[in-house]
This record gives sequence, C-alpha cells and structure tokens, in this order.
Amino acid sequence: MKKWSVGSPEKSVISSLMLGCGVSSLAAAVLAAKGYSSPDSVIESLNADELSDPFLIKDMQEAADTINSAIDNGERICIYGDYDCDGIMSTVILYSYMLEAGADVTYYIPERSEGYGLNMKAVDRISDDSVSLIITVDNGISAIPEAEYIYALGMKLVVTDHHQQGEQLPRAEAVVDPHRHDCFSTFKYMCGAGIALKLVAALDGGDYTMALEQFGDLAAIATVADIVSLKGENRFLVSYGMELIRNSDRPAIMALKEVCGLTDKPIDTRSIGFSIAPRINASGRFGTPRAAAELFLCEDYDEALEAARELDKLNNLRKETENRIISEIYSLIDEEPSLIRGRVIFLCGKDWHHGVIGIVASKIAEQFGKPCFIASEAEGEIRGSARSFGGFSVFGALSYASEVLEKFGGHPSAGGFTIKEGCAEQFGGLLEKYAAENHSSMPAAELKADHTVLPQELTIQNIEGLNVLEPFGTDNEKPLFFIENAVITDIYPLADGAHSKLRIRFGSAQADALVFRTSPSDLCISKGESCDMIVSLGVNEFRGSSSVNIVVSDILPHFPDERKKNKALSSHEDFHNTFFAAKSAFESFLRGEELPKNFYPSMEPSREDVVRIYKSIPDNGICADSLYINLFGKGMNYCKFCVSAEALRQLGLITISSSDSRIKRVKVSQKADLDSAPILVSLRKLTGHSKD
Repeated sequence: MKKWSVGSPEKSVISSLMLGCGVSSLAAAVLAAKGYSSPDSVIESLNADELSDPFLIKDMQEAADTINSAIDNGERICIYGDYDCDGIMSTVILYSYMLEAGADVTYYIPERSEGYGLNMKAVDRISDDSVSLIITVDNGISAIPEAEYIYALGMKLVVTDHHQQGEQLPRAEAVVDPHRHDCFSTFKYMCGAGIALKLVAALDGGDYTMALEQFGDLAAIATVADIVSLKGENRFLVSYGMELIRNSDRPAIMALKEVCGLTDKPIDTRSIGFSIAPRINASGRFGTPRAAAELFLCEDYDEALEAARELDKLNNLRKETENRIISEIYSLIDEEPSLIRGRVIFLCGKDWHHGVIGIVASKIAEQFGKPCFIASEAEGEIRGSARSFGGFSVFGALSYASEVLEKFGGHPSAGGFTIKEGCAEQFGGLLEKYAAENHSSMPAAELKADHTVLPQELTIQNIEGLNVLEPFGTDNEKPLFFIENAVITDIYPLADGAHSKLRIRFGSAQADALVFRTSPSDLCISKGESCDMIVSLGVNEFRGSSSVNIVVSDILPHFPDERKKNKALSSHEDFHNTFFAAKSAFESFLRGEELPKNFYPSMEPSREDVVRIYKSIPDNGICADSLYINLFGKGMNYCKFCVSAEALRQLGLITISSSDSRIKRVKVSQKADLDSAPILVSLRKLTGHSKD
C-alpha cells in the first residue's frame, strides 16, 4: 500500500490558466498542482519550440574547432561512448555525422564488465589503433587520471558529457558539459545524446536543421531512456523525435517497431521507455553494446530486422534473469521476513547478474516501499545497486558507509557500490544506522494525485485536453486524479480473473474503471459499496466510438467519518496516516527499538482479535491489505492486525507471501497454543500481561 496525497490547486489559478493557455479544466488543474501560477510560467517551461544556440555551452566552439581541424587534417578519431541506451545513441549520432563528413573515424563502447567511462586498457587499445583524438560522449567529466594518460600517450581529448562536475575538470582541448561550474548555458538537463546532437549542430556551423532531421529520433529515444527532466528543450526534442519515429524509414527504427509490436501503434514516451529502450539496453546488459550500435548504423532493413530480433532475444533473457532473481529474493523473504523489516532493505546474493540488479532494486523498492540496496557476489567481488525515493538519499547512505566500500557513486535516488571483502554485514548495519540517525520516520512511497475530479469533468473532450501536457516523463509525469465517493454498481473479472473491471456511478456520470493485477476476490470493496480511487484518465477508441477510460492505481472503501468535520484531514488521509504510523511502530517493535510505553497496550491484540482475523481469511486466501481494510473500523488498528498476523505465521497457522502479500491458512492437524507465539510473549512482557 502507498500513501495517498491529493493536490488542491486554487480555483483562481485554474481559471487563469484555462483562459491564458486555452487548456481544459483538467489540464489547467494539473498545471496548477505542479506549481504553475501564470500562463507565462507554463510557456517558459513547457512550450519550448526550439533548441538554444549550441555555442552557449561552455567550450562548444573549442570542441567544434578541434574536431573540424582533425577531420580536415585526416587525423584518426575515436568516439568513446557508454554501454547504456544514451551512450549508444550518442555514439551513433556523432560517429554517423563524422563518417558522412569524410572523417577517419572509429568508435569504442566499453563492455559492462569494463565499468563506466574511460579506462586505461581501452585507452591503450585506442592508441594502438593510431588514434590521435578521442571524443567522449555521455562520459568523461570525471576521467581525471585517464585524461592525463591520453596526453601521455600523445593523443588529444574532447569531452562531451551531461553528468555533474567534480572538484576538478579533466585535461582536454574542450570540456563540453552544461553542468560545468563555469557554464552559463540556459538549459542544463539534456542527456548525452542531446549534447551529441548539439555538437553535430555546432560542427555544422550552429544550424540544427540537418542535426534534427538526421538524429532527432535517436536523441529522443535516449532522452526518454535516460530519465532526464522532460521540461524545456527536452520536451521539444522528444516531441520532434517521436514524430520522426512514427514516420521513420530508418531500418533500425522500423525493425525495432516490428519486434516490439509497435508498427501500427501510436508512439509515445511509454512505448519508447518500456519497449524500444529496454531492447537497446539489453545489448549492454547481456550481449555487447556494439550490437545495438551496429543495428542503428545498418542501412538494410532485412539485416536490421535480424539484428533487432537478436536484441529482442537478449531482452527476453534480461526479463527471465530479472524474474529469477526476484523469485529468489521472494523465497529468501518468505523464509526470513526480518529481511524487509528494517528501515532499508539490503540483500546480497550469489552470482546475481550485475546487468539487472539495478532494475531488481527498483522493483523491490517499489514492492515494499523502502529504499533498497541489492548486491551480488561474483568472482570474489561484491557489487551492488541502490534505489530510493522521497527524502532518503542513496548517495548520503553510501557516503556514510564509505569505510566499508571500495568505491561508490550516485545521487539521492540511485547509486552503485562495491563492498570491501568480508564487510557485507557491516555495510547493512551502517545503512540501518544512517537511516535511524537521519530519519526518525522513514519516507513512505506516495501516490500523488494532482486534482480531485468532479463528475462533470469526466468528459471525453476534457480528458483529451490533457494531451497538451505530453510528452510525459521525469518532472512532467502523467497526471493522476482523485475520485471520491464513487459507487460500485458491478464488478467483472478480466483475463480469467487476473484483472478486474468496475462499473461505477460517480454523481451523474457512469464509467468503467480497470484494476490491473487484482482479481475481484482480492478487491477491498464489493458491489454496491462506495469507494475512493486514485486513477489515470484516458479515452478509449473502439469500433469508431469513444469512451472515458479510467485505470485505477489504488482503491479504498469510502469511509464516511463525522470526525473529519472537525479536522483538516479527509478520510483517506486519516486512514493512510494512521496506517503508516502503525506500520512504523510495528516494525520498530520487531527490531527491538524502544517505543513510548503507551504504544504497547494499543498494539496488543486480544485472543478474539486473532481468532477473528484467522476466521476472516477466505479458503483461497486474500491480500493482507484487503483483509485489514475489510476489518478496519471494527476496533482493529493496524498494529494489532500486524501482531496478530505475525503470531499466526509464527505458529504455522498461516503463510504470508512476500510476492503479493497474500495470506493463506495452513491445514493443521492439531490445535496451536496462541499464547506461545513469540511476538505475543514479548509484547505481553512489556504490557504486564505476561502469562508466565
């Protein structure tokens, strides 16, 4: 379960944006919720219709002069990229342009096993190839010793990058990075391929016409894949590039659309981010990144289709490997639930593929709503990736634990690390210590709705008006909306019960709402009941007719509560605040942390409470959250529920699956002594109700 937050944009601001920007009420409400207060602020951030002058970036002129001189003099040039989608697209953009310009050019993309960025062995190989100029794309800003080595070997270096500068810049003819401390360019948030495209424009005298026509599609793919901010110039670049992708005659794009099943389907940021980009990334994770580069350099469709199918196979292997690791993790947690009871999750496995542990960390963090650090031990080395959210800083935690790390890097929401030999357990302890010292209450994963929808706003025209906010992505996420007090008039199973369709009545409006990955039996509401939902809105086209499309992100019963007349909180906020406070107290108790003395009596369930929970579990099981919600308001607080469930689990009367939080009763041949459950014994000692 995630915590809900619902925006309350001011009506006057919504009206101002509707009039000033000519947008629908829903679009205006979303803009207002995101902090836009005037039409001018919207235009400045979201309505970019061109790219700024490439020469505004520090050292861009020097880079163009150095490269053009090398081309004119027939010097051998090497483009040095990176093994992810952004690095591959950056390499293809610059290599293709320079090849067409008649340059003596080659490229080098390191394998994942070599690590990120320039490395000495690669520099040696490039030097042996008689290269005189190395140009980095999507890396290089932190390559201080490598840059010195390049010059020691008699070569020159041009750096193009988009990552943060450290204390020192590398030695180079030019360092092109908007994040340089002395760079005052107007837009800072392009990915590596965006910078490469700007470099191409600079090499062509500063005119973007050719650069956008030839490489706008590749830069758009990289921009979406690298999860950079979709504001300002990036919005223009992605919009322009998606149009090229929709009508592309580039063999690689056509082939990838074919293997992704997108040939006749609309192209948006989701189809790029979840279909096209993962197949490109798969080459660096399970094959060689050169395979993806060669696909995009291919000029024959049949060859491109064969190469795209190979990437598709690698992507399937990636998914299989990822699912296998996640299954192993679920098994570990089922055997030892304490693994997810800490403030953070730290898991270390044997030979978990390094190419996917970052994805795994992201999914585990999403599943359990906690910062997640996943490490894998292979060939005597323990390397890992971390993902977080809210106010918990991955980089801060890694810095705190640096004494047991060989190396680490990252930013607040993600990072990578290598643990010193024999220090894995100590590393986990330091993560917990950092979390406790910096967060008295850990951040909860949130679902953020921008606006509370009124029944009269659920029109096709109003929802279609949200299209002006596209493309969606980082800093411009697809909006979510809050629907309050809708009546469920019917419930239908979909896909043999894997999903559910709800028929709802919302004021005078009637619509269908889809709940994916939840069967009707696992819903926390029943036909005839009222519910609150956080949803995304769209328009469904079928056989020439249009209808409102509602996809449910989360759903709760509507709790009428007289108390909220005297409170600032609404019922769903009251519920979530109570839920997460209770969850935090329960897990603190399990970790042996001291709680206020008045907490313990309110956590202690009666025998009747435990029996009621046990008897409320259906024969085929039920999601734990749904079971609790069904019991909510009947004297059952969440702490008592968790203590009761843990007691039943300890006694072998139930199982709780970590993969889907499903509670099932276990067939037993004899009665269990409820009072003997270790958690109840511990709790009753603190409340003075010990049976001893």
